[in-house]
Amino acid sequence: MRAAGNEEKYGYAITRTSRAVLRFLTGYLRSYSITPEQWTVVKRVFEFEGITQKELAVISDKDPATLAKILDILEREGLIARKTNDEDRRSYLIFITDQGVKLRNEVYEHLEQVFSKVLEGIPQEELAVFNKVLFKIEENAAIHAIN
Repeated sequence: MRAAGNEEKYGYAITRTSRAVLRFLTGYLRSYSITPEQWTVVKRVFEFEGITQKELAVISDKDPATLAKILDILEREGLIARKTNDEDRRSYLIFITDQGVKLRNEVYEHLEQVFSKVLEGIPQEELAVFNKVLFKIEENAAIHAIN
């Protein structure tokens, strides 16, 4: 039997865990009729009111075409509004609507409690180390990414 390499030991574990957490989050957000991708955008627009679409793509880690589709849906649902940027008429500024704020607050109010189920039984010290390790892996991946 061959020993497992780093990709199999760590890469697969990270991918598997990410998918499990995403399924968990998808199930929770379903009751609000929103996807995790849409939720990420709603959160960022709430945090950075009046952000440009280009800046939003960067901080939400979405390619511009995917973000445009998400914004179309969120705008149609009345959760965000796009306004022409007076400084650059080719770009839009994104704002959260009252309905978007209401949704964000409702989801956020329960999400911490719900998400704690995923972290059940893991001591805070281990979570702190885990967070540092994940950050370092993300940092290394970004540094060594082949574009």
